Amino acid sequence: MMTRRFGRTELEMPVFSCGGMRYQESWQDMTPDKISEANQQNLEATIRRSLECGINHIETARGYGTSEMQLGRILPTLPRDKIIVQTKVSPDGDGRAFLESFEKSMSYLGLDHVDLLSLHGINTRELLENSLKPNGPLAAAREIQKSGRARFIGFATHGLLDVITDAINTGEFDYVNLHWYWVNHINWPAIQAATAKDMGVFIISPNDKGGKLYAPSEKLRRLCAPISPMAFNNLFCLMRSEVHTLSIGAARPSDFDEHIDSLKHWDQAAELVASIQGRLEAAMQESLGSEWCAGWQVGIPEWPRIPGDINVWEILRLWNFAKALDMVEFGRMRYNLLGQADHWFPGKNAADFSDSEMIAALSESPFCEKIPSILREAHEMLFDKPVERLSKS
Repeated sequence: MMTRRFGRTELEMPVFSCGGMRYQESWQDMTPDKISEANQQNLEATIRRSLECGINHIETARGYGTSEMQLGRILPTLPRDKIIVQTKVSPDGDGRAFLESFEKSMSYLGLDHVDLLSLHGINTRELLENSLKPNGPLAAAREIQKSGRARFIGFATHGLLDVITDAINTGEFDYVNLHWYWVNHINWPAIQAATAKDMGVFIISPNDKGGKLYAPSEKLRRLCAPISPMAFNNLFCLMRSEVHTLSIGAARPSDFDEHIDSLKHWDQAAELVASIQGRLEAAMQESLGSEWCAGWQVGIPEWPRIPGDINVWEILRLWNFAKALDMVEFGRMRYNLLGQADHWFPGKNAADFSDSEMIAALSESPFCEKIPSILREAHEMLFDKPVERLSKS
């Protein structure tokens, strides 16, 4: 297993992390007697397999239902100095609420400290400002840190780039969990800002939100040969030294295998990534046109500035990949969350809008006249039924 220095924490972080949101019994808290033995055995086998692979960073959250409780049955049995444990607590209340949630996390985990404690979901400016209040969540996290119960403080985010960058530039955080991968480059300036602050960089969900790569379209699979789309994305991300670790949301022990295999190609990563990326970009240009591929993002306002809060940028991104690379199932998975996931995946879908209002809102886009018809095509292609997030916290 390759490791990288996790910014100023100085932790030797494996380039893959074991995320804790896929193997648990339930997305809601429940009493220990409700945990099935089969599920618990699978979770523990998954953790053991993770450690066998050299993946000793175990990441979970208070919002992941029974994940912490179930990890509490195995983590205390492991050599504490051989594992890196991260949990995350929502910053949507005051400092006292944050501390109470943290205490619940620790009672479930059965540990005397965590290595990494994240403010979970600094997704809006309001949540950032709340986090920084004198008696707010960050102040509570600092008290936890002073007591020795958390070594380093970071934040996890699904927010807009300006919010992420502003949180980074406070200088208050040791690391950040954020989205960035081949299908979504928008947060690269935030990664650069984090690097300038010597922060650890953890990539959230590169296999699910990074393209549903565990179930790729046949076209995507063919264009990524001789390696898998998942392996391509791993190498694409890890070729950037600014990126330190990619989350694997393992549901079973075998879910690590393809990722471990991808590292066998590390010596040829530059050549493989350049070749595959060239084919993918050529396929997109052939399908969508070179002008569109070069300029579709120009002049697209963030969703709060568009009538009806329609998340045009996100819808166009999903349409691009569905149309050009047959990534329809990925597009549907994300599109049907719009309007259902609050600040975790904000904005609404394109079910209803006025062409004239949309064109006016997109007046700085070179494709403003064309985009309304694309939005309707995207809705017809991708809409099934509204889907709620697995977790509401």
